[in-house]
This record gives sequence, structure tokens and C-alpha cells, in this order.
Amino acid sequence: MNIWEEAFIRKAQYNSRRHFLKKCTSGLGALALGSIMGCGEQHPEAKSGAGLAGKGPHFAPKAKSVIFLHMAGGPSHLELFDFKPTLLQLNGKDTPKSLMEGKEFAFLKGTPKLLGPQANFGRHGQSGTYVSDYMPEFAQMVDEVSLLKAMHTNEFNHAPAQLFMHTGSPRLGKPSIGAWSVYGLGSENKDLPGYVVLTSGGGAISAGKSAWGSGFLPTVYQGVQCRSEGDPVLFLSNPNSIDAPLRKKSIAAINKINEMEYQQSGDPEILTRISQYELAFRMQTSVPETMNINDEPDYIHQMYGTSPGKASFANNCLLARRLVEKGVRFIQLFDNRWDTHGVGAGNGVGDGMRRSCKAIDQPIAALLKDLKQRGLLEETLVVWGGEFGRTPMMEARTGVGFDGRDHHLEAFTMWMAGAGIKKGKVHGETDEIGYYGIEGRTHVHDLQATILERLGFDHEQLTYEFQGRNFRLTDVHGNVIKEILS
Repeated sequence: MNIWEEAFIRKAQYNSRRHFLKKCTSGLGALALGSIMGCGEQHPEAKSGAGLAGKGPHFAPKAKSVIFLHMAGGPSHLELFDFKPTLLQLNGKDTPKSLMEGKEFAFLKGTPKLLGPQANFGRHGQSGTYVSDYMPEFAQMVDEVSLLKAMHTNEFNHAPAQLFMHTGSPRLGKPSIGAWSVYGLGSENKDLPGYVVLTSGGGAISAGKSAWGSGFLPTVYQGVQCRSEGDPVLFLSNPNSIDAPLRKKSIAAINKINEMEYQQSGDPEILTRISQYELAFRMQTSVPETMNINDEPDYIHQMYGTSPGKASFANNCLLARRLVEKGVRFIQLFDNRWDTHGVGAGNGVGDGMRRSCKAIDQPIAALLKDLKQRGLLEETLVVWGGEFGRTPMMEARTGVGFDGRDHHLEAFTMWMAGAGIKKGKVHGETDEIGYYGIEGRTHVHDLQATILERLGFDHEQLTYEFQGRNFRLTDVHGNVIKEILS
């Protein structure tokens, strides 16, 4: 049976008396019950055709796009931005019992030894901000960013902490911040997804694709994962013997059936399906063109350190700039190489973390520089960080001699740049060993509230009704970090 015969049969089924008696009589009762329960009104997505127009901002946004650079695994703030001379002096000493009692850690047990910083630090830029020698290229751009040095979270294991960072909840089922952003603002490019995800570093992150899912929002808002080698999106290319005109006809037939289904059921998710089919067809042309970095000039490739045709964080940073230029609303880069437990030689915060930093240092500095010279940094919010930090104590799971650190939720560093974020600002301070925030503490929900504020939203007002209540990204928490806003 070909697709046209199938479409004809479906149409006949919808217009037959047998179909009405079999399928629709019970539905009449459901419609009546829905009316009684106040469930008759359609979602805005249904009325607008499930497009990406967005609800609209609450006030004038500073950012048109967001690039979120997530270092999955939790980079150590103590080897990057939070210089602690006292911790260096205490290297190898027993950890005070007061730092262990009543605390939960993923792997630390007994009385671990304190571990001094493995990197060398210096002051950089006009701001005189401390940056380690692990990030020499970024150090030259440090005057463009605001460091948040007393971040904290609620979760100390990877998957729930990553979910918490990106969805506001450690449990599955909540929309990601990218989905919320596109739900609120829509997308400026009808031929590309409003929310694009790029991965590097090998393997899947612990939270999986739920970190960029749409949760209970319509699926049109979920992140679309693109690849920097091979087909940019899996299954985007036409099969053999299927050309573009035939593909267009088949989608038209499928969506005709979907429209008939929607007329009967009123399910707004069907409109999402229609929209996604149409977008996928347009993406067959727009995505390969956008994801092809071969046409970039040589000086750009040298600046980023890119290798066209390969999967790398550098390629993803360049792609992020190209996606911003195309009007994509939210771009998320996940780099999966930052779980530095020191369970073996080269796995800790010494040589292991130095190698990881080498993979991201030049591309991040290039991204900030490139956005700035193109006038895009003023309207693009760049966010960097992991799901948590690392302990001042050495994790000696396999014995002494390795430079590993355990997961740490009490203190870590993130930074933000662009879109009206203050330049060369350091907000927050940790204690003398980098264990706990003692000034300017900020929470994951505060970070989320600030990202939404830059996009023009009051995080308390950007809500979606689900299961009888209005949900929001920050739940019932969060305050905008006004100290870093210009």
C-alpha cells in the first residue's frame, strides 16, 4: 500500500458513520466533562499552529541569544579561578573533622588529606582577576566576564546535579532552560530549530537528553542535537531514491492526516508534530549549510583551532557563533571530560585537568573575541560552568598519590559574559580553602533567574500550566544576581 492509498483510507474512516459511532460517542462525554472541569480552552500553541512565535518578553531583553557552555563532570574551581594560598600551605594535612561531620559526599570517607592547588595562578587584565595557567588564552579575555565565585547547588551526583542546573529540578520530567527560553521568546529563524545542542568530549552526559528536553512543554521546544561530523542531524537526509519533491509530497500527505486527527481530537501535540515535519523538511537545506564550517576563512580556523569534519569542542564553539548569526535562540555546548576523581594516573586535577583545559581554552577565548568583533557579544549571553565544584580534600579512592577531588556542592565558580553583564567583575568569595561561600553566595536558581532576566523575563511570571498548577523554571526559588548586571 502506498502513501496515497493510506491517506485515502484514513480519510474514508474519518468520514464514515461507523467511525463516528465507534470512536466519537464516548468522546462527546469526555468533551462535556472537560467543559465542566474548565479544560475546554486550547493552549496558545494550538491556536497559533504550534509555531515558535513565543509568548513575548515581559520587558525589553538584553540578550537575543544564549550560548551555555557546560563542562559536564564538574571542573575544579580550585585549579581555575579560585586561588587559595592557604590551601597550598595545608597540602597533605588532615582535613578538620568539622568539615566532614554532617556533610554528604559522593566518595570521601574517613579523614581525607587536603590537596593544594595543582595549577599556578596570576592576575590578568585590567581587573587583576586571578586565572590559572591552565587557561592562558581565556586569561586574556577575562575582562569581558563576570565571575560568580560562590555558586552552590543542592545535588552532589552528576545526573541529578546536571538536571538541576538545566531544568531546575533533580528529577526527570521538567523542561530545560533552553526549552523555557524558546517557549518565551520563540525563534528568529523559521528554517532552524530555536534550540540547538552540540556535544564533545566523548560519551553521553550523565543526565542524558533530558538535560535539553521539553518536559511537559510541547515537544516543539526541546533541544535538537546536531553533530559536527557526518550528517548534522540523524536521519535528516533522504533515503536512496527519495528526492526533495517526493519528500515534500509525502510530508504534505502525512500532515493532511495529522490535521484531520487534530480536528477530531484537538490535541495540541498534533500541531507540534505538524510543525516538526515541516521544520525537518526545511532543515534538510538550512542545517547542512549552517553546520558546514569549511567556508570560514583560514584566520578563523586558526583563531578557534578548528578541524572541519571532526567532532571537537573547538568546532562546536565556531558553530555556536554561526548559529547565533542565524538567529537561533539557545545554543548549548556539553563537553564531557571533567570528572576528575584521580582514580588513576592522569585522571585528576593535575595533568588530566590540564589536558581538558587545553581542549577548551583557545576555543572559548576565540568565541568571546569573535562575538565581540562582530558586534554580537552585546546581544548574546555566554554562560560557562559545570554542575558542581570539587572538594579541597583529596579523594584517595584507590590509595594515596593521585590528585583527585570529589564532587562538591557547597562552592564552585561559573562565569557570564555579554548582554549587559558587567565586565571584569568578581562576585562572591569562598573561605580560605575554597570549601564554602562566605560572601555573595549565589544558587543555581539565581543563575537561572538571571539568564531569563537577560532574555526579558521575570522568572516568576514565565509559567506553564501543568497538572493543575503553574510551573516555572525556578520553582518557588531564585533571585536575579543584580550585582553583575550593568
